[in-house]
Amino acid sequence: MQNLLITGANRGIGLAITDLALSRGERVFAGCRQPARAIDLINLQRRYSDECEILSIDVVDEKSLREAALKVTEHIDLLVCNAGTLNGVGGIMSAENTMESFRNVLTTNAAGPFFTTRSFLPHLKRSKSGGRVAIISSLMGSQSHTSSNAYAYRSSKAAANNIALTLSNELRDEKIAVAAYHPGWVRTEMGGPNGDIAAKESATGLMQRFDELSLADSGCFINYNGERLEL
Repeated sequence: MQNLLITGANRGIGLAITDLALSRGERVFAGCRQPARAIDLINLQRRYSDECEILSIDVVDEKSLREAALKVTEHIDLLVCNAGTLNGVGGIMSAENTMESFRNVLTTNAAGPFFTTRSFLPHLKRSKSGGRVAIISSLMGSQSHTSSNAYAYRSSKAAANNIALTLSNELRDEKIAVAAYHPGWVRTEMGGPNGDIAAKESATGLMQRFDELSLADSGCFINYNGERLEL
């Protein structure tokens, strides 16, 4: 059994990963911003009360991260930085693309994984199997694309990929592996109803990739199906 900490665990991919990990017998610290309103996560925790602990974590609030880290007294084998947001999906003249929307998306999707990893680094160092960090990114963050929309989201995921690469370089001597992952186009609240795959399928593929993560893969950008992607 391994200990996982998952951010954004209250819905979509995060909830599906939490559900799958618990069904495998893992111990999960499930983080979300508003635990009292996370009904699906609460119901899941009731089924796995001994293995699941819900934490209040806002990845853009350093105080929230510090308090959550103090509550976790056990080691962390796998940190899944899944919390993210999407807005401002239009083109250059879209009214959605405001300074505030850019600030919100970039802070959540890029700075969030950095500060989350830093907050739980002491827990990762105590892992006997070697700590691992999985940053949920998106193919939309790849520099190889021909699209012309979602400026804030694309740039935030490109930054998240760079954060993963930089962390992998710094933490290699600590024997902590870090990689970025594309979950697929998933039918969730964020991905919309027209996605290619369900959250359960994405979570199943991602968990297989997390199980495979080692220092040999550290710094890579990996699809949920195992395909290596271009940063």
